[in-house]
Amino acid sequence: MKPLTEQVIRTAFVNCTKGEAKRLSVPRDLADRPWDDLDYLGWRDPQAPDRAYIVAELDAGLKGLVLRCPSAVSGQLRRSMCSMCVTTHTGGVSLMVAPRAGKAGQQGNSVGAYICSDLACSLYVRGMKDAGVGGRLRESLTPEEKIRRTVTNLAGFIAKVAA
Repeated sequence: MKPLTEQVIRTAFVNCTKGEAKRLSVPRDLADRPWDDLDYLGWRDPQAPDRAYIVAELDAGLKGLVLRCPSAVSGQLRRSMCSMCVTTHTGGVSLMVAPRAGKAGQQGNSVGAYICSDLACSLYVRGMKDAGVGGRLRESLTPEEKIRRTVTNLAGFIAKVAA
């Protein structure tokens, strides 16, 4: 992924108003992100733990999503699998819900997916971050194929929100 600026990030959102995009919290460490190893930029809002954001470069251009997600629940021991990168976690996957773009979102329609709570799918797929015991399933796919699958899954999720 190419490095993004705060201005570019704010203009990418498809499921919120321009005013909401202007007010959302953008990470301050953009220059320190491992851009070459990211398939998308994902972050949780430090001021509002129930909000997260994803910005991805797709064939249709840069697209961003505002997500709602539960706050971290202590004591959660259930294993779950991320629907984007297929990494399993014990308590490290959250149901993230995105209001649909346009009129459908204004009417309360949304789309949800189970995603790594820390939004670090790109790093899990590349083996740069460990999800703990049993975090990655044994697969015959190459790392490039796993990356492509993650990007395809994310693009499908974004397409459902933007439709």
